[in-house]
Amino acid sequence: MMKFDIITIFPDILTSYSEESILGRAQKKGLIEINFHDLRDYATDKHRTTDDAPFGGGPGMVMMIEPIHRAILALNPKSEARNSKQKRIILLSPKGKKFDQKMAKRFSKYDQLIFICGRYEGVDERVKKYIADEEISIGDYVLSGGELPAMVIVEAVSRLIPGVLGNKESLESESHTNIGDLDFPQYTRPAEFITNDGKKLKVPEILLSGDHAKIKKWREGKK
Repeated sequence: MMKFDIITIFPDILTSYSEESILGRAQKKGLIEINFHDLRDYATDKHRTTDDAPFGGGPGMVMMIEPIHRAILALNPKSEARNSKQKRIILLSPKGKKFDQKMAKRFSKYDQLIFICGRYEGVDERVKKYIADEEISIGDYVLSGGELPAMVIVEAVSRLIPGVLGNKESLESESHTNIGDLDFPQYTRPAEFITNDGKKLKVPEILLSGDHAKIKKWREGKK
């Protein structure tokens, strides 16, 4: 079973998504396990503080190393060693290496992925240097935190785990299975759709021909 542990100050924010569709079915089958951990549970004060003002001044707040360290130890009570062959600790950050399908395949070989979701102005740099194995970004834009990026990675990796997708052929023929190999155009019924202003939108005739060799050649040319 592939295990995903997501450390966040908003543990309920993605629960619904994780319980539906492919991820929900995969969990029911026992193929994957997705857990959300409230970082505030690992704070050391009565206010459950997980952030503080940055040394040297500056705007915003920075997430503290201590609660994150305690959370990681709770998930790995026997060891806090990095670069494990069984698990990977990932810090979600806009400064990280950009996530892609090749990375998803590599991550799918681990037994456990632990995600540290940043918030506010960022995370204490010592988390990156001494706790996380990798710093990952899902793109060059700004989000409020690492929760959505974590779920993007969870879904991309889960799809590569045997049995998660109902149709093996779907995985093999999907876009980006071979890097740079984008999908061909897809159509379904009706063969002709008429818009409100009378415009006729037709499916390419070759797809209706039944000639599989020609259809294959057409699709290859559209990639």
